[in-house]
Amino acid sequence: MEISKIGVMGAGAMGGGIAQIAAQAGYQVVLNDVEMSFVDKALDRMDSFLSVSIEKGKMTPEQKEQVLSNFVKSTDLTDFGDVDLVIEAIIEDLDLKKKAFSQLDSICKPETYLASNTSSMSITILANATKRPERVAGMHFFNPAPIMRLVEVIRGYYTSDETVKAVSEVAQKMGKTTVEVKRDYPGFIVNRLMMAQYLEAIRLLEEGVATIEDIDKAVKLGLNHPMGAFELQDFGGIDIGHFVAEYFYEEFKEVRWNPPQALKALVRAGRLGRKTGAGWYNYE
Repeated sequence: MEISKIGVMGAGAMGGGIAQIAAQAGYQVVLNDVEMSFVDKALDRMDSFLSVSIEKGKMTPEQKEQVLSNFVKSTDLTDFGDVDLVIEAIIEDLDLKKKAFSQLDSICKPETYLASNTSSMSITILANATKRPERVAGMHFFNPAPIMRLVEVIRGYYTSDETVKAVSEVAQKMGKTTVEVKRDYPGFIVNRLMMAQYLEAIRLLEEGVATIEDIDKAVKLGLNHPMGAFELQDFGGIDIGHFVAEYFYEEFKEVRWNPPQALKALVRAGRLGRKTGAGWYNYE
């Protein structure tokens, strides 16, 4: 089945970014959220991003207008009734995602593919909320989606080769490089590696081995990473990192994934990173 129309469920930072690159790739896009104000804010962010692209000579004003014309704004899930692929990009809450996939299954055409942008949760569990588990896969984009080049394509237990091929081709048409995650394990590839670094960095701090600043400096200059472990946690959201660590601990039952007390303390204090003005660092 040729994919020409894509639905994106969730107009936050990730959903809006995914919708943008889908529209830039020439797809018709239905961008949905629970309130129209969220959709409008996502389109405003896109407008600003595309205007910068014009200033840099990467796009013409006519191309920008073409991209923006590819959108349908939506607060009603029934607007996904005629799309060929839905990419779910709501918050990392397993029960909410299962409910979303069940709703999408009842609304979308039988041949529509369903994908989740989850960074760590089981695709198999989400697929089992539908009657089409073979047509469900993970499409894990990275933040910010218009910039980051990778998409992890994740197989659930029942995901078909056809589905993997279809969603991989969509991601590649969006200009992304894909890697296939062949087994549905928590964290897939990148987050499994990244969380190990996050938690070990926090333990180095707790043990008094080095300061936050020096740990980040060591990571950037010694490993050639663009951001330090603590800087990256603040960028992505302390609460998200805490949630993923708890999810890993529940799934793997291994002490190494147990969230350190210093991480719990930040969450309890409401220091969730750049989005709240303070995390490991202060931004106000």
